[in-house]
Amino acid sequence: MSEGVETFVKDLAKQNGQSVDEAAANFVKQHRPSSLLQRFASVDEIANMVVYVASKEASATNGAALRAEGGIVNTIA
Repeated sequence: MSEGVETFVKDLAKQNGQSVDEAAANFVKQHRPSSLLQRFASVDEIANMVVYVASKEASATNGAALRAEGGIVNTIA
């Protein structure tokens, strides 16, 4: 979780008398049911995506819009 998400989830946990893990799981279940991960992405997962895109291994990846959001697309405008 990013610092911002961590703060949000901690506040949510405090409001609902839950552990941070319970609050995170309940938030995803209630508000992001279509998430492929069914959890928040970690900072390391996002960093790994950035490292890949910036590396030579990504040389065949071009003209692509890459997303690292766990499979949630609310709307496309």
